[in-house]
Amino acid sequence: IRESATLTRDVLEQHFNDLKGTLKKLLDERLMSLLQQVDAIEQESIKPLDECQKLIEHGVSTANDLLREGESAVHGDVGQQNEKLCSFTKKALHIQLDSLPEVPSLVDVPCLSAQLDDCLLTILKNQIFRHGTVASRPPVQLEEFVEKPGGILVRWCKVDDDFIPQDYRLQYRKSTASHFEDVYVGSETEFIVLHIDPNVDYQFRVCARGDGRQEWSPWSVPQIGCTTLVPHEWTAGLEGYSLSSRRNIALRNDSQSCGVLYSKAPTYFCGQTLTFRQVLSAIETVGQPDRRDSLGVCVEQQNGYDSLQRDKAVCISTNGAVFVNGKEMTNQLPAVTSGSTVTFDMEVVQLGPPNNEGGIFKLRVTISSNNREVVFDWVLDQCCVSLYFGCSFSYPGWKVLVF
Repeated sequence: IRESATLTRDVLEQHFNDLKGTLKKLLDERLMSLLQQVDAIEQESIKPLDECQKLIEHGVSTANDLLREGESAVHGDVGQQNEKLCSFTKKALHIQLDSLPEVPSLVDVPCLSAQLDDCLLTILKNQIFRHGTVASRPPVQLEEFVEKPGGILVRWCKVDDDFIPQDYRLQYRKSTASHFEDVYVGSETEFIVLHIDPNVDYQFRVCARGDGRQEWSPWSVPQIGCTTLVPHEWTAGLEGYSLSSRRNIALRNDSQSCGVLYSKAPTYFCGQTLTFRQVLSAIETVGQPDRRDSLGVCVEQQNGYDSLQRDKAVCISTNGAVFVNGKEMTNQLPAVTSGSTVTFDMEVVQLGPPNNEGGIFKLRVTISSNNREVVFDWVLDQCCVSLYFGCSFSYPGWKVLVF
């Protein structure tokens, strides 16, 4: 409680300090804009009046000069008097002392003033007093963390019955990082966070956006999640396949070489879910399908095969056919296309002496694809709780993510 209260105080103080700075900046910008308008109106309006004043002053100055010249002609010497009077008369005839430039009437002269609506303070006051809330409990909370190879399945739930969520937002950060980052935004209540380092603590939090709302709810209580399972990786170096930097994505390239790409190690354990997902390829959406194509698991790596459709392996072809120990089942799943997700789930159902089927080890296998699934028992002659996974594609363009 104390930790969250301290954090909430810090958030509130920071937010309102930011608001103060922003409001001051906006008010200064508005004041500067209004002052510039005053300057522009003043300069534009005063220009004709200044010109009118200059004309009047020039006329008065000319009249004063002519008056002084007339006085000099009258009081001058008799010999020069006629000459000065002639000059005075000529100038007087050319000067229009009875005309003035048109002076604008007072109603046409701008008179600047500032109109300031005091209701702005009332509006701001009402908005400020309604701005921000303090919630004692967020409407959603983290519910469960499930370890995955190189990842964590995070589940959350709604805890406020009156809250109607539209979207959820999940964030995480490594224990050594200072900032959270978005990892999922959507309507689902669970998400597998990949690229998780094993045996490293990660902190998670989730919030929600109410139906028809733009703002997000308060964050849930942050919780620590961790996985001890090493990530699934494809074996590097096989001609015909290009791998991502984390070696969890395999792309069938245009090499003529064809074979089965296996996992680096038998990292799939019974009781887990193994997922293959077709992702958008840089070459094409998906490659051309072939009946020999396969996605599945096997007891051991066996080189020399171009497909997992063999003994000690179960797989699904890109056309949806399911093979167990090299034999095609009658049940068939939808064809694998771009964006398809194929999952394998296995559990041990028998471990003991040989039975009438000749095996001593039986696994219950569930293969799901495009909202359909097949369930069958896989009989083996050896105890095996950790398996390899693999894939094979005859044509380039297929791109598979495994997790």
